[in-house]
Amino acid sequence: MELLRIILQVVVGLGILNVWLIRANWATGYRGGDAKTLKEEFATYGLPSWFFYLIGTLKILCALAVLAGIWFHPLATLGGTGLAVLMAGAFSMHLKVKDPFSKAIPSLVMLALSLAIALL
Repeated sequence: MELLRIILQVVVGLGILNVWLIRANWATGYRGGDAKTLKEEFATYGLPSWFFYLIGTLKILCALAVLAGIWFHPLATLGGTGLAVLMAGAFSMHLKVKDPFSKAIPSLVMLALSLAIALL
């Protein structure tokens, strides 16, 4: 069970950091609406630009907490819970703009994995 928890933490932590720090300006098939970047995606959802920075900061901090939780478990619980809440919000934004379900799959997968981290 310990190994599974660590694998989930690495996948989720590095996955979030990858999206927000490396691929934020890359077009993917999972961006909301017709957005090409993360910032455009927030605009597609009708969110102000400051919210992009707030959510980005929160996701990066939660991802770092999930990774640090490999050594200090309470941080994994905190980070996993935070990411689960943020991913529920991401999923709801896809619903708001009536994206095809396929675009919302990553948010749902990360939500489930984040919940698993928080509960393990």
